[in-house]
Amino acid sequence: MNRHFFKAALFDLDGVVINTEPQYSVFWGAQGKEFHPEMADFAERIKGQTLTQIYAGYFSGPLTEVQPIINERLAEFEANMQFEDIPGVTPFLKWLNQRGVRTAVVTSSNQEKMTSLYRKRPDLKELFDVILTAEDFAESKPHPDCYQKAAARLLLSADECLVFEDSFNGLKAGRAAGMKVVGLTTTNKAELIADLSDWLIADFSDTDLLYQLF
Repeated sequence: MNRHFFKAALFDLDGVVINTEPQYSVFWGAQGKEFHPEMADFAERIKGQTLTQIYAGYFSGPLTEVQPIINERLAEFEANMQFEDIPGVTPFLKWLNQRGVRTAVVTSSNQEKMTSLYRKRPDLKELFDVILTAEDFAESKPHPDCYQKAAARLLLSADECLVFEDSFNGLKAGRAAGMKVVGLTTTNKAELIADLSDWLIADFSDTDLLYQLF
């Protein structure tokens, strides 16, 4: 393969750095069963969407009044989540740091969620040069704003940055920002995200590929 030697690695959080997607599927599955019993696949439908997008698409009109209930439930749920690594991500991040490759988290999670994360995983803060959250963006994924802002914070151009994503909206955001994208099959099957990805990996144990990119 052609070598690229990217200068920065930009990571989504859930499903890319930490393995929270199965937990969110349980949470949203329960909300779907209660508020949208007609949608047996509700948790699958909302994967990769921000809370604002979920509310706009599924909890507007008469269901607007349940948003505060879900907010309260979600805050309690996230405060008690388990934040385990996607396999291989911490060794890979340490390897990038040793090589002088800049690293950033680019997540649609808000600061309240991140506070819960830092309380249980303070080590993650030290592995990234920049951490951007929902409060930093004017537009949500799939808009490229988040990745464009990350590149600007790192003082790098789009073609110097490599994005790691698992969701459809995240992959589209990386592409729209003019960046190359690695798709992780932690959330969606490889055949579903292949067209949105330049490379595919199951997790960060695939060092044969990853080490060729930096």
